[in-house]
Amino acid sequence: MSGAQGYETGPYSIRPEAYRPKVLLPLILFILTVVTTVIAGALYQGAHILKDPFELAKGIPFSASLLLILGTHEFGHFIASRRHGVYTTLPMFIPGPPIPPFIGTFGAVIRIKSPITTKSALVDIGAAGPLSGFIVALFVTAWGLKMSTVLTHTPPPDTVAYGTSLIFKLLIYIVFKGNPENISLHPVAVAGWFGFFVTAMNLLPMGQLDGGHIVYALLGKRHRAFSVLIAVVLVSLGFLTGWYGWIIWAGLIYAIGMWHPPIEDQDSPMDWRRRLVTIIAILVFVLTFLPLPIYIV
Repeated sequence: MSGAQGYETGPYSIRPEAYRPKVLLPLILFILTVVTTVIAGALYQGAHILKDPFELAKGIPFSASLLLILGTHEFGHFIASRRHGVYTTLPMFIPGPPIPPFIGTFGAVIRIKSPITTKSALVDIGAAGPLSGFIVALFVTAWGLKMSTVLTHTPPPDTVAYGTSLIFKLLIYIVFKGNPENISLHPVAVAGWFGFFVTAMNLLPMGQLDGGHIVYALLGKRHRAFSVLIAVVLVSLGFLTGWYGWIIWAGLIYAIGMWHPPIEDQDSPMDWRRRLVTIIAILVFVLTFLPLPIYIV
């Protein structure tokens, strides 16, 4: 999970000039996430870290690439929020299990501590994270693919394979000047793949995900019904593809809540800049979304 999560409701006692985000907890979580993602990256490389702890260094490229993408995403939200006078926590990384198939992190979040009151702010804050993270993921993935290897043989049975989104296919075609059937992805390319995947997950138009903020700016009170529809689509997709992560994700977002706090200028038309940002966000979602993310061959 990554992105700007739903803001708190109720009375606000924060004075903008006095608000200072806390540093200690985000710093501790970041350090822990560095450790878990380095371990995960090393294990994906086949390192025997218990026998030789120095092999942990094999996980550094994966960790650095992944945290760069996630960090850019979160600071995109943070900076956009500050520009609109909305106060948030610093990005908080969530460490996760470092043992494959996990990647050592569940992403990162920021908590919005004051209301988003205008449509412009809602679109800017919602889109800033995934769009900035997407740009970094483009460069990370291209670099990782250049270090990847085309396989001349079929992978052995029970190998974990990653689905290819439209943007990933395009980058493969550009880097390899064609469309090779089997590629052994460098850990940096794997980090880029997860960067695109996180972008698509957060741009899902539901709840208080980044895409949900944008949808609320577009649809207003119809946002909740649209969110429920998307949840139904995800559950159906999970059964159709056999990747039940979609069902878990839909259930998680439904449990968090499909409701979205109102904004003051909901009935005002969206200006051309935010229309353009919305179109770009939709395009990025189409480029990064894939029905079957991970499967066994």
